[in-house]
Amino acid sequence: MVFSSSLFLLYFFPIFLIVYYLLPRVAKNPFALLSSIFFYAWGAPVFVFVVLASIILDFYVVQTLDQSEGKKKRWLLAASMVLNIGLLLYFKYANFFVDNASEVLQYLGLGAVHWVKVALPIGISFFTFQKITYSVDVYRKVHAPLKKITDYALYILMFPQLIAGPIVRYNEIADQLVDRRANENIDNRLTGFFRFVVGLSKKVLIANVLGEEVDRIFALGGDEVNSLTAWYGIVAYSFQIYFDFSGYSDMAIGIGRMIGFRFPENFNNPYISQNISEFWRRWHMTLGRFMKDYLYIPLGGNRVSAGRMYFNLWVVFLISGFWHGAAWNFVIWGAFHGVFLVADKMFLLKFYKAIGKVPSIVITYIIVLISWVFFRSETLPEAIIYLEKMFSFTTNGENVFFDSKFYTMLVFAIFFSFWGGFKAIERWQERLFAEKQKNRKIILMSVFSIIFFIISLSAITSSGFNPFIYFRF
Repeated sequence: MVFSSSLFLLYFFPIFLIVYYLLPRVAKNPFALLSSIFFYAWGAPVFVFVVLASIILDFYVVQTLDQSEGKKKRWLLAASMVLNIGLLLYFKYANFFVDNASEVLQYLGLGAVHWVKVALPIGISFFTFQKITYSVDVYRKVHAPLKKITDYALYILMFPQLIAGPIVRYNEIADQLVDRRANENIDNRLTGFFRFVVGLSKKVLIANVLGEEVDRIFALGGDEVNSLTAWYGIVAYSFQIYFDFSGYSDMAIGIGRMIGFRFPENFNNPYISQNISEFWRRWHMTLGRFMKDYLYIPLGGNRVSAGRMYFNLWVVFLISGFWHGAAWNFVIWGAFHGVFLVADKMFLLKFYKAIGKVPSIVITYIIVLISWVFFRSETLPEAIIYLEKMFSFTTNGENVFFDSKFYTMLVFAIFFSFWGGFKAIERWQERLFAEKQKNRKIILMSVFSIIFFIISLSAITSSGFNPFIYFRF
């Protein structure tokens, strides 16, 4: 079940909200948990039992950890890490490791490894990281553990952000899991619905339209299209993935606000970044902060020698790439970003400062475009062929024609992706998405929400193309 489906918008979501608002406070968390289990089981009925079992085991491991000291405490943290990372490695990466080992054995003249393919539970990359933040935050005494296992299960399985984030760290939401009365008011419900509709419109009206043409271009392959079409394909994809993923984050934040939760922001106009370091402070912000606080800093952060710091930074983004997908093209994607992050610290930031804002934005966007080729391609060889076609600047190959709807949405995508380059617009966006609004503005936001909800719902019912890109991770 996806947010941008008729099933969710017309049945699950309104029924959930009506019952949730009518229930007494003591029953809200249990109902939200049961609804979240149902939501997850709808798409993964078998894996929901695996997830629930790991939640139960992890809860009691961390409870014991909190009451322990010294070596026992460290061993219990290690046990929690092994449980969570072990499940991620098995379900997400077992096929990758076995397939690559099989290829090596065949190359050496030995027999291939026979293996029953492991299915990937949806959302495992995201809820694994949230479980890690729970264990580590309790271990570091950033926050006490939850007293009720049902509250912990709700934190992990909460349906608004379960499948594709944002990655909500335990210390950011711990108190809200117990008491949300300060956030449960009519203003948050209305501004939350507005935020939800903004995300739904991004996804349905822009990302889906661009995505259909992107899929058509990449299905042809880099060797069958001309250079211009290849550039159209990757430019359109850069906006598809942005409006798709940021749209999902907006919807998650909006739903959370409607039921009293404050989820962290996940995007902040990433394509106006003037370097790759800034890009990762604006793109998938919760992942960047997670990698910094739970991986980069434990590796030494900025407290080590320059050479070690550069190596650690590159390794972190290598892992980030591998986290996104069990394939070599994702590893290269992460390593590619890692190289430019290191280069920023070494000399590129000075270069960007010298050439000014606009050229820096253009160069950074082109670097990101190249990286998206690795991210979008199914395999590493396909990515290399596609890049060769982009930079060959030839007319050889098929020229794909687009309709006016595609061009219109592409123009809107470009406009809304770069308009944050004006500081006044960026400040206006921050005010627009703030929780507290004047009554007049709330009325206008509500009118906008109703109109664009109807438009988006109409677009959904008339189109069969509606995937979420990050569901595959």
